[in-house]
Amino acid sequence: MNAPDPQYSASEILRSIHQDQVYLFLGSAFVTVGIVAAGFSLLRRRLDPLLLWLALFAFLYGTRLWTDTGLIRFELPHTSFFLNLEVAIGYLVPIPAFFFFREAGFLTRFSRILVPLLAAIFLALFVAALLGVSRSELDLINDTIVIMATIAGVVLSFGRRNATPDFIVIRRGLLVFAAFVIYGNISGLLHRYQRVEPYGFAVFLGCLGYVAARQTVEREAQFGEIQKELEIAKRIQLSILPGNFPESTDFSVTARYLPMTSVAGDFYDFLISDSREAGLLIADVSGHGVPAALIASMVKLAASSQRDNVRDPAELLRGMNLSLCGNTQQQFITAAYVHLDAKTGELRYSAAGHPPMLLLRNGEVVEIEENGLMLAAFTFSGYSNHACSLQPGDRLLLYTDGILEAANEAKEEFGQKRLQALLQKSAGLPQSQAVELILSTVQQWSVTQDDDLTLLVCDYSRKSIRSEQNGGLPVAGGASLELSNG
Repeated sequence: MNAPDPQYSASEILRSIHQDQVYLFLGSAFVTVGIVAAGFSLLRRRLDPLLLWLALFAFLYGTRLWTDTGLIRFELPHTSFFLNLEVAIGYLVPIPAFFFFREAGFLTRFSRILVPLLAAIFLALFVAALLGVSRSELDLINDTIVIMATIAGVVLSFGRRNATPDFIVIRRGLLVFAAFVIYGNISGLLHRYQRVEPYGFAVFLGCLGYVAARQTVEREAQFGEIQKELEIAKRIQLSILPGNFPESTDFSVTARYLPMTSVAGDFYDFLISDSREAGLLIADVSGHGVPAALIASMVKLAASSQRDNVRDPAELLRGMNLSLCGNTQQQFITAAYVHLDAKTGELRYSAAGHPPMLLLRNGEVVEIEENGLMLAAFTFSGYSNHACSLQPGDRLLLYTDGILEAANEAKEEFGQKRLQALLQKSAGLPQSQAVELILSTVQQWSVTQDDDLTLLVCDYSRKSIRSEQNGGLPVAGGASLELSNG
């Protein structure tokens, strides 16, 4: 602190401290409450507007009490700026008060217009005071608005029906504070200012602090319950996804699922998973979070109801579409399904608004696309199959659009070409390493994960081809014999 001005004697300073000790104590208490409330709000996982406005209200009110005491006047430089600042701070106090009352539910009607308007008026008073405008004129405007706003707040508080216990506590504190505010401001208008308002504010702040603390604890408890429920939902959603693809003589599949939030709308399933056949489904529900996750569970049910069509992708998607139409609350699903048959050496593929499947063969990547309309959009949607032969060493990639749409700092999407280049680069890698290469590269590319990431990699190896024609024994030396499609 600055050294006291030599023009003030020690006795004058001691007299000022004695006269203002109550206000110095209250000012310190209010500022401390403001700092503690602000710190508590900032340390939480998310900001609480109610606590922040309360913190600013208490801090400014306490600061104003300090600046009104003689001791502070002794310590501050006697310049026009500091003298104007001492006056101006008082005009800022009502601004956080109005926003606090709005957050607490006192100002439901016209609050979107009224609160910013009042805040602008008091901010203008603050600027005018800094510029040296006559204090008497500014005080007249300030006192008039504060008296009217206080009376209006009291009237509105009694006009509210079905008041909650918290509301009643605040209303009682407001009545005490209002009585002191109106008395103090009227005495100011009559040039007989008596500083009694801080006592009412102490009572009111105690009520506000109680309600803010209780609501904060309650919200924290509710947030904790929501987190627990989301964790349970996450475990339930993971339980509807299949485990590892069963041991197969011809196919191996690795799937990875990285949701953006605890629960998500991506989904995959193995509709056929035996030694000679594989049926792989991947789907992406529009939207994110719990609604998308609920619809993803409906996708599983819709797919399970089409077990008779697992060897006909187009018919399977058509049946799923009919099951889902009208049941997804206007959220749509993209999906792709491929049936792989080692006995015939053929794959059949169909999709509903989904990114194309990628086929890596002999070091080259080919897009396989056969799209109809998204699922759950129209009951008349039709789908068709794309059929082609399988060759030993083929690697298939199914994925959701979160892979393609991952964006870097320049808002450039990862895109199809980069994904194809990655798949081509993975040709000599084991399946698990190929999956890790794709996902890690996409994650390094994107600034944040803004969508769910899901992919399935399937390798066709034909390890025991025609073992059945050889009495159930594998071909000597592990040789691979071509199957005839005739």
